[in-house]
Amino acid sequence: MGAPRRNRKKVQRPADIWNTQRITDEHKLRDDFGLKNLNELWRATSEIRRVRRNVRAVLSGRIQESNGKELVSRLSRYGIVKEGANLDDLLEIKPENMLERRLQTVVLRKGLAKTSKQARQLITHGFIAIDGRRAKSPGYLVSKRDEEKISYYKPIDIENTKANITPPEAAAAPLKEADASEGETK
Repeated sequence: MGAPRRNRKKVQRPADIWNTQRITDEHKLRDDFGLKNLNELWRATSEIRRVRRNVRAVLSGRIQESNGKELVSRLSRYGIVKEGANLDDLLEIKPENMLERRLQTVVLRKGLAKTSKQARQLITHGFIAIDGRRAKSPGYLVSKRDEEKISYYKPIDIENTKANITPPEAAAAPLKEADASEGETK
């Protein structure tokens, strides 16, 4: 039967799908921000398209000015634009501005993780909390107010996580030495 509401896509794919310059730029952004796939980048791009469309509608007079002020205040609350921004400033935002406010990027910038992939792993495994509440979505947009409330949910030592794990060769070496010494005694 399906869900009673109508499901819609959250991502609008690029129109020029085989543009080499666009592909290289997207892959660079994906690597810089540690995104899982390009859908996460396209989601941010689609959100910016929606914001620009609303700003153009406000500037043309099709939508009330109060909606434009609400849009500016919402984006400034998330830190995507500065506090005193106007509608023209909203036309200048880029996907990088939106990606900087993702939980994964904020965790990395705060130093709670060494790499963006480690930040993603910590979030999905439940080690990161916002104001004491566990956050499990790396794509969660963090507001400026919540940014200082990000901490570890469970105690974890990032510095020694690799040091406590022994490589398989090192673990197998004592066993081989023990087998060799037993063979000599027989």
